[in-house]
Amino acid sequence: MTLQIEMSEETFGNILGKAFRNTAFVAGFVITLLILAMAVVSYGWTPYDVTKLVISDKTQAPSLAHWFGTDHFGRDILSMVMVGARNSIAVALVAVGIGMGVGVPLGAFAAARGGLVDEALMRLNDLVFAFPALLSAIMITAIFGPGAINAIIAIGIFNIPVFARVARAGALAIWPREFILAARAAGKSSTQITIEHVLPNIATLLLVQGTIQFALGILAEAGLSYLGLGAQPPMPSWGRMLFDAQTRMVVAPWMAIFPGMAIVVAVLGLNLLGDGIADILDPKSRRQR
Repeated sequence: MTLQIEMSEETFGNILGKAFRNTAFVAGFVITLLILAMAVVSYGWTPYDVTKLVISDKTQAPSLAHWFGTDHFGRDILSMVMVGARNSIAVALVAVGIGMGVGVPLGAFAAARGGLVDEALMRLNDLVFAFPALLSAIMITAIFGPGAINAIIAIGIFNIPVFARVARAGALAIWPREFILAARAAGKSSTQITIEHVLPNIATLLLVQGTIQFALGILAEAGLSYLGLGAQPPMPSWGRMLFDAQTRMVVAPWMAIFPGMAIVVAVLGLNLLGDGIADILDPKSRRQR
């Protein structure tokens, strides 16, 4: 999904006021903040040690001792969800960073140069798009072995053409503007114009796309972990927890319910946050989607 957003000149106070009046932004911000807080807290504290097996406590239903119950190895599911949030956010964040760090310069360069360079980069872009992230992950895993690092590489490669297209589309809309012509007349190079004028004017577009790709990154990481290609045991991940729960849905449904809810809530929060940012910075974007 690509969003076209035009920034109007507003003070920070006006934007902040709009943000607090926007239901989608507030809901998405609160949900995202809670998920981030849970991930950060897990670095220093979890109710139980996620690597400790207590077979005598296996598949216990939710209780005061174990709010989300325990899994088939007696591990506390709440603790595993907290650590899983850390892994999902880390993988998605780095993957989006790779996509943005490589894709945005490529897209901006293609828009600035045009002609054969633009055409060649976009066809290369289409070539990468032809290989889904899951296929790329399977290929990378076959070569280097499973793990979170390989999942990050696979998802990051998939994000590169997304950000390249978004940056190119946004930059092409900026280059014909009068202030760009004035910058050219002042003797600025294409690189200077891109850095000083084009990128600041498409920053909002990239920010919104970043929240969308972040949500998709969490989904992709869960999918790869479900297939055994993401973070490896004993490190918990939401996708791996769903895989372990699939044969125990009747006897211990909470093993699937809570990690599944964590994925849904995290993706929902990020999507609401992105929609809210788009609506706040350009109300017309609601009508364009």
